[in-house]
Amino acid sequence: MTDTSPRPGDFAVVRMDGRTGRLIRIGQFLNGDGFSDYEHAFVLVGDGLLVEAQPGGAALSPLGNYDGHPVLWSSGRIPLTDDQRTAITTAARSYLGTPYSFADYLALGAARLRLPAGPLLRRYVASTKHMICSQLVDQCYQDAGVHLFEDHRWPGYVTPADLANLLNRRTGG
Repeated sequence: MTDTSPRPGDFAVVRMDGRTGRLIRIGQFLNGDGFSDYEHAFVLVGDGLLVEAQPGGAALSPLGNYDGHPVLWSSGRIPLTDDQRTAITTAARSYLGTPYSFADYLALGAARLRLPAGPLLRRYVASTKHMICSQLVDQCYQDAGVHLFEDHRWPGYVTPADLANLLNRRTGG
């Protein structure tokens, strides 16, 4: 039997309550992701700590902050070597303090709707080095040489629902 306990380098998606969670749920629906039960993502870095993008910048937070929330883990679904786990956690810690930007959501929407401003927004978001939670997760994995999505999409176009859908496909859930 395979151990599926979360280990450093694993990521998770979690349901967010309140107005912010509802707004992200609606945004993901409008983006074509459907109604997902997951609106936030983070990377486990060890010792009960995680790195997550927050409006005040990427932060190191206790995993216990999500006790009682539905959490879907990548452990047991995304095979990683010890070297990849180390590279992912190193990347995650390197992004501490990275600013958060709501422009990322505009870039997601513009890309989804194939608006002419989409490429311009993407360049802007990439140049400012801001990240939303799901982008941070995908970027950490790419930094470690792990591509979560076969289409090799830009991390800025990854939503928490995309990560949840990826994990559910890996288990048939």
